[in-house]
Amino acid sequence: MLRALLLILSVVAIAHAELCRPDAQNAFKVRISIKTALGDNAYAWDANEEYLFKAMVAFAMRRYSSKSTTQISNVLLCNVTDRVSFWFVVTDSSKNVTTVPGSEVEAAIRMNRNRINNAFLLSDKTLQFLKITSTLSPPVEPSTPVWLIVFGVVLCLIVAGIIFLIVSGIQKRKKKNKESTERENLEEKVEVTLENGIPCEALDLKAGHINGVFAADDERFTSL
Repeated sequence: MLRALLLILSVVAIAHAELCRPDAQNAFKVRISIKTALGDNAYAWDANEEYLFKAMVAFAMRRYSSKSTTQISNVLLCNVTDRVSFWFVVTDSSKNVTTVPGSEVEAAIRMNRNRINNAFLLSDKTLQFLKITSTLSPPVEPSTPVWLIVFGVVLCLIVAGIIFLIVSGIQKRKKKNKESTERENLEEKVEVTLENGIPCEALDLKAGHINGVFAADDERFTSL
C-alpha cells in the first residue's frame, strides 16, 4: 500500500515537472524586484510568499470564472531563483494532469492585477508577468473640470491685462500733467524780448513804463 502511494506521488511529481518547466505550454514567467520597490523595507521571498502567490493566482482564476474550482494546489511553481524569478502554470482542477489554457490565465491575471500587486506591495514594474501585458491604470480625473481650469486661466489673463492698461494710463496721465505744469511755470517767468537786437524786459501794458530821461526833464521844468 505504501509502495503504491509512493508510486502515485512520484508519478504525479513527474507529471507536474513536465507541466511546469521553462517555456512549457501555458506556462508564464514571473520576475519580482522587491529590493527595487521597497528598498530597506524589502522582505525576503520564502515559502510563505510562494504560498501567497499561489493563493492570489487561485483567487484570480476563481474570480475570473464563477464556476472555477481552482485550488492553491492547482498552481505550480518551478525554477525559482534567488533573484526571485520563476515559472508557474495552473492545472485543470478536474483532471489535474493538464494545464488551463494560457489565454484564460492571462485574462484572469489582467483582471485582478491590482489585487495581486497590492498583496505584495509591488507594481506592474516590480512584479512582472513577462508574457502578460501590463494593465493600464484608469486615468485620474481632476477634481476640478478642465474647462473650468482653462476659463480661470483666461479670466486671470484678462484681469491682468485690464489692470496693466489702467496703471499705464494713470502713469501717462501723471506724466502729461507734470509736463503741462512745467510748461506753465516756464510761461509765467519774466519774458525777455529783443528790441533792435537789445534784450529788454517786457512792458507792463496796464501800469505803463516811464522813461527815466523824460522823467528827469519833467522835474527840471516843472512850473511853480
